[in-house]
Amino acid sequence: MKKEQFTTEVLAAEKSLYHVAKSILGSDEDCADAMQNAVMIAFTKLDTLKEDAFFKTWLTRILINEAYQIVRKRKEQVSWEEYMETQPSEEAGQYSEIYDAVMKLDKIYRIPFVLHYVEGFSIQEISQMLTISAGTVKTRLCRSRNMMREVLKGEYGYE
Repeated sequence: MKKEQFTTEVLAAEKSLYHVAKSILGSDEDCADAMQNAVMIAFTKLDTLKEDAFFKTWLTRILINEAYQIVRKRKEQVSWEEYMETQPSEEAGQYSEIYDAVMKLDKIYRIPFVLHYVEGFSIQEISQMLTISAGTVKTRLCRSRNMMREVLKGEYGYE
């Protein structure tokens, strides 16, 4: 893959990368850091990409690793003020009901949910990204759908 194609592919995947990072990190600043680090790593390791067709999957996996690295660093040392800043605000109407429901899912369910239903990745691609079996991905998707149904029915009155 050439540098020009790399840039084009990264720009095409930018929105998708943001959604994945947001589902793990929550904070826009952390999302930007994770995305920037992932793109830098991908550029330096471009020679390890075996097939250009899998670029987006490969880059998403790098992003997931970077996002979890940020989570690990955040857990090491967090002041009370920083913790309070990362908590969702109580402002009415800040996010949609569906976004709020997705963010209430545990990460093990939220990440496959976002990758599949928001970003359109196949079960096999998600399996490769998260290094879990396809059956586990299907189970997590089923459970996340059921949890979403319960949250939306209970809090928002949807049937």
